[in-house]
Amino acid sequence: MKKILLLLFVCPLFLSAQEKLSENNYRIYSVKLDKEVLLNDIAEEMKIYDVLFFGEEHNDSVGHYLQLELLKRMYKSYGDKISLSMEMFETDCQLVLNEYLQGQIREKNFLKEARAWSNYRDYKPMIEFAREKKMDVIAANAPARYVNLAARKSRNALLELSDFAKSFLPPLPYDTAAGGYYVKLKAVSHMPPAALKDTTKEDTVKMPKVQTFQMPAYGIHSQSLWDATMAYSISQYLKKHKGKKIMQVNGKFHSDEGFAIVTQLRKYSPKTKSLIISTASDDSFPNIEWSTYKKFGDYIIITDPKVQRTFKE
Repeated sequence: MKKILLLLFVCPLFLSAQEKLSENNYRIYSVKLDKEVLLNDIAEEMKIYDVLFFGEEHNDSVGHYLQLELLKRMYKSYGDKISLSMEMFETDCQLVLNEYLQGQIREKNFLKEARAWSNYRDYKPMIEFAREKKMDVIAANAPARYVNLAARKSRNALLELSDFAKSFLPPLPYDTAAGGYYVKLKAVSHMPPAALKDTTKEDTVKMPKVQTFQMPAYGIHSQSLWDATMAYSISQYLKKHKGKKIMQVNGKFHSDEGFAIVTQLRKYSPKTKSLIISTASDDSFPNIEWSTYKKFGDYIIITDPKVQRTFKE
């Protein structure tokens, strides 16, 4: 309960900080056009694409500001054809998420029962916009308990789950990372760090700490389960909702270079056309050497490193 009250308390402060951000705090580069472009250009290009992957750094204030701005622009261009999909909610929480979006339950119940991330305040503006516009939001990620199971005992352990449990996962067995993505994962010695501190206030408030840990024996299996589940969630939604466009929000590691979710989505939905945004912060801002980033996506967004992060790693 204290965690939820803390999030509700700091969120207005974060929204106030977001309102002060502008185009002076970021630069956008189109790999195809080989030049800097505007946010509206991404929304415009989505007319020929089905899924937009917004690869974020989880604590990037400017990135979160841009997510909301881009979602608004896409809604303005495509109206009710736009849906939001998020790594931050797990498939077994879809009912709770829907109930909140439809105004049936209170926010405090939603935050608790949907197991909202400790930095939910970063995503609240998008959720509230979706709620206002009656926009679908896909709880795309695999339940953490099954990711943990795969990490400890391999993906084969998931085969022993009940049919009901399996309904929250992609078809088993799912494909695991291969090629360049496999090499990239093997190079990661630790799993990504969790949010440790809220920095939206001058006096830092400690956030609930989640321990980081060494990549387990079947870490490739657990990472691939995240990717496969998010890809399958997107593919199933598009199958049931013809003509829809999706903005998928996830950590950049899950979509950079067209790996991970993007690769898995091609397996589940070969005709789906994807556009990739990769974000980063660079001390050279605003004089950026774009060639360093070209391989990561179709659009590269570099944010101002002087803007305060929403939490410290």
